[in-house]
Amino acid sequence: MATLPKPYLTAEEYLALERQAEFKSEYVNGEMFAMAGTSENHALLVTNLVAELRQALRRGPCRVYSSDMRVCVSPAGRYTYPDVVVACEKPKFLDGTQDTLLNPTLLIEVLSPSTADYDRGGKFQSYRTLASLEEYLTVAQDQIHMEQWHKQPDGRWILTEYTAASNCLRLESLSVELSIADIYEKVTLDESGETR
Repeated sequence: MATLPKPYLTAEEYLALERQAEFKSEYVNGEMFAMAGTSENHALLVTNLVAELRQALRRGPCRVYSSDMRVCVSPAGRYTYPDVVVACEKPKFLDGTQDTLLNPTLLIEVLSPSTADYDRGGKFQSYRTLASLEEYLTVAQDQIHMEQWHKQPDGRWILTEYTAASNCLRLESLSVELSIADIYEKVTLDESGETR
């Protein structure tokens, strides 16, 4: 039995549909992809990250957004919903609706088994095309493991990994430190980890 080809959508068609939809979908090169539900660990990590970042940044110019803020990575080809978004310059939006950010400073993705390879690979590759992006962080939800990519002045990206709850995460782009134990608070880890 043959499968029907997915219809090609322009970015404008995607945005019109997405703004009317009851659920979120990402857009990549003419196709919409419905976003999957999350686990408890995923939800806790996103909540903890947003809370810690908001507290650390509340007196400065940076704004912290949850996964409801859409990011335009490429006006013609890619729109995503990162788990956490921070913008430190005056936010720039695609249009007057102010629901599609153009200039993130930091993007964070909490890894799921079905998206981990994509989040580390193709998605990160496309995120690196954003001129405003200075840092990218992936966060494992079954063990304490974070991969932090920080953009250097010469355009190279340097990786730092964190695997211990006793460490602090230094976000260079924001000039803040966050406790990894606080980020993983109440998250149930796999057999080799501990329950927080």
